[in-house]
Amino acid sequence: MQVTVSSRRLPLSFVSAQTLALPAIFALFGLIMGSWASRIPALRDGMHVSHSALSLVLLCGGLGAVTSFPLSSSLMTRFGGRRTTLIAGLALLADLVAIGLAPNVPLLMLAVLGLGITASTLDVALNSVATRFEKDSGKSQMARLHAWGCAGGLAGATLGSLMAGMHTTPAHHFMMLAMPLACLLWLACESLDVADEAAKLEKRTFCLPRGPLALLGALGFFSAMSEGSIADWSGLFLKEHFAVGDSFAPLALSSFSVMMLVARLAGDRLKEMHSAQRLVSTGGIVSAAGLFFAVFSPNAYFALIGFAAAGLGLALVFPFVFSAAGRQGPMALAGVATMGYSGSLMGPPVIGSVAHHFGMPAAIGFVGLLSMAITFVAGRAALLK
Repeated sequence: MQVTVSSRRLPLSFVSAQTLALPAIFALFGLIMGSWASRIPALRDGMHVSHSALSLVLLCGGLGAVTSFPLSSSLMTRFGGRRTTLIAGLALLADLVAIGLAPNVPLLMLAVLGLGITASTLDVALNSVATRFEKDSGKSQMARLHAWGCAGGLAGATLGSLMAGMHTTPAHHFMMLAMPLACLLWLACESLDVADEAAKLEKRTFCLPRGPLALLGALGFFSAMSEGSIADWSGLFLKEHFAVGDSFAPLALSSFSVMMLVARLAGDRLKEMHSAQRLVSTGGIVSAAGLFFAVFSPNAYFALIGFAAAGLGLALVFPFVFSAAGRQGPMALAGVATMGYSGSLMGPPVIGSVAHHFGMPAAIGFVGLLSMAITFVAGRAALLK
């Protein structure tokens, strides 16, 4: 394949751009979102926000993501995937700073709404570019790229923990990150050797997948619902069910995330030996078994094994679903992403309601049922290859 690098771009070869720039953008995206998530407790304590008010703040992020399609479609139509990635990434960093500087809850809600919009737009554009590289190279790369995003998220969470330990305010933390990350994002986007071809997306307020794509959307919905629920409730499950301390509870999410990273690093090679459909179907069974194991574990240490298995099982759903949707075009990818963000919006409150009425073990067991639904749907998703 002959590739011509534009003269206004940085003089990196196609191989360098493919193996360095795109993974770097995924890692930066994960770093930004991990940094935001890690400072939520500090933002809550700094404003003395109640649990109900914090739920509304986080809900704004989900609403922003679900309603972002008009903006993402407009940018993709006008600028194409690469430039939309840069624009959305810079806007996301600006939103991060705005969150840190927000003086009250209403303005914090507005800033988090913007975070949801820009993060969703960046997600669609970035995965669109990644799908283009997959097509050009003829090799599966999406799992590895999402592994970089997972690694960036872990780095962002670790950095946030260090900043919290140093009593650095979220405002100072986010401002220290913004300029260096903006420069790295610009450098990586300029290094991408991909044409800025405008994508033809329909102008709609919402974009929901239809026909065979609806099954991919359902997989994205169940996966996002499961991941968001585990992120928000796994630590609380350990605290309430096994009476562990504050230092032990986060290990549930850590074990889940580490195994997700490991699985994604191996995912592309596994896809060459087995089909994406088989891997996702089997992963749902592994995740369900792990979550049920956590519920019936005799102690918290065994429960960590269950959450690690859940991370292993759910790891490849999003990469392979996005890859399959991206092969059908940006419109299909945007629709599946919308379904995914709908799941992330609905998951935590639904699990919270189950926990309130039936207890935390029942809530984690419900997430296990979602994993079983992933297995059922994946077996019927013909586009998942």
